[in-house]
Amino acid sequence: MDMFDEMQGQNGQIRGPYAKFDAWLSEEDAARLRAKSREAEDLFRLTGITFNVYGRSEAEERLIPFDIIPRIISGREWQRLERGIEQRVRAINAFLHDIYHRQEILRAGRLPQEMISNNVAFLPQMIGMMPPGGVYTHITGIDLVRTGPDEFFVLEDNARTPSGVSYMLENRETMLRMFPELFSRNQVRPVSDYPRNLRRSLAASAPAACEGTPTVAVLTPGIFNSAYYEHAFLADKMGVELVEGHDLRIVDGRVAMRTTRGYQPIDVLYRRVDDDFLDPLNFNPESALGVPGIMDVYRAGGITIANAPGTGISDDKAIYSYMPEIVEFYTGERPILQNVPTWRCNEKESLDYVLAHLSELVVKEVHGSGGYGMLIGPAASKKELKEFERKLRARPGNYIAQPTLSLSTVPVFTKSGLAPRHVDLRPFVLMSPEGINVTPGGLTRVAMKKGSLVVNSSQGGGTKDTWVLED
Repeated sequence: MDMFDEMQGQNGQIRGPYAKFDAWLSEEDAARLRAKSREAEDLFRLTGITFNVYGRSEAEERLIPFDIIPRIISGREWQRLERGIEQRVRAINAFLHDIYHRQEILRAGRLPQEMISNNVAFLPQMIGMMPPGGVYTHITGIDLVRTGPDEFFVLEDNARTPSGVSYMLENRETMLRMFPELFSRNQVRPVSDYPRNLRRSLAASAPAACEGTPTVAVLTPGIFNSAYYEHAFLADKMGVELVEGHDLRIVDGRVAMRTTRGYQPIDVLYRRVDDDFLDPLNFNPESALGVPGIMDVYRAGGITIANAPGTGISDDKAIYSYMPEIVEFYTGERPILQNVPTWRCNEKESLDYVLAHLSELVVKEVHGSGGYGMLIGPAASKKELKEFERKLRARPGNYIAQPTLSLSTVPVFTKSGLAPRHVDLRPFVLMSPEGINVTPGGLTRVAMKKGSLVVNSSQGGGTKDTWVLED
């Protein structure tokens, strides 16, 4: 497949957004860059930026590879992306409100009833529940891929507990520290205000029961969670408490955290615990990670939970295939950002097509994440294809399929010089009753292996600093 390189374009000429960076790069000594690359790795190790990989016997914490060549997006390109992201997030929030209330989209026949009634991500406990300020998705990550100069697609929506923003912030901090001269040559929009904006956005979403300045806390499953570093990082940067389930209890109808001065009520809880583990009285009774009775306080308006329980129904990969209809239904506009074409394997005609073209397609689990449980047809062996065919025939409703896109590339710095590698982009979006804030850029994930399309950190992918230029 022909690949679009974001630095060199389709004709080998350096594209505009990279012109000043390329001029700087041509003046740099390769030995210095190699030393800087090692320095970056040392900085990440010193800071403790690690990622836990589940399902491995060694179960060690690993550094996520960081590449010193930034990904650069022009201000004009970003303006369009920002409009499309904001449109999509508004539609997702409207969809969640509707699906837990009047379900007008089902009545109108724009979405099949079974997509909701048979979906494990739909929470009956949220029916009729109005979150404070009407906001369900306080923090969203929208995964984008690029295939050409003006061709961007939404690959995935992350509306449950999107992760990765700490890497975005640390990547920028590392680049500023190692290459300050680059930021004097290029007008790069800052991202360092994200923690402040996050706290402001969460505080603006406080419930009516809040009196005075809202108390915000971050709920983590604990140190063994793969994203624990990020939980601690964000709590520290926001200047709020990092708590675990055993630090919280219900006191006088409020969720309160243990402090040296006794139990203090919390107004907004930024939870990084999945729905099923949030409240053992309402969900999984075996959970020791959540707070018994927190859903009762939530329903009574005593606390804001961010993101709201039940948001997973909106980023289910089968629901994703209906997002163009969802955007148009709730906004009255055509989607600015397009979906990747998707086959729903629970439909016989689609399943037949997928089985006949399995070696050409990417197949994903409907509720999968992190790159686990997926098949990349062109890279799969005959044995893997046969095994996946068996899985599809056994549980077709558990999968969707998409074409293998020719993802854009951005150079990475290797021992032998610059080499193209495939990338995606996860911009982070904050939503509150006061409005929507899209952080300029986001987290660029890069497939560090030559030819690989898998960018997930859990599968060996790395990250880059993402620059949005001031045009």
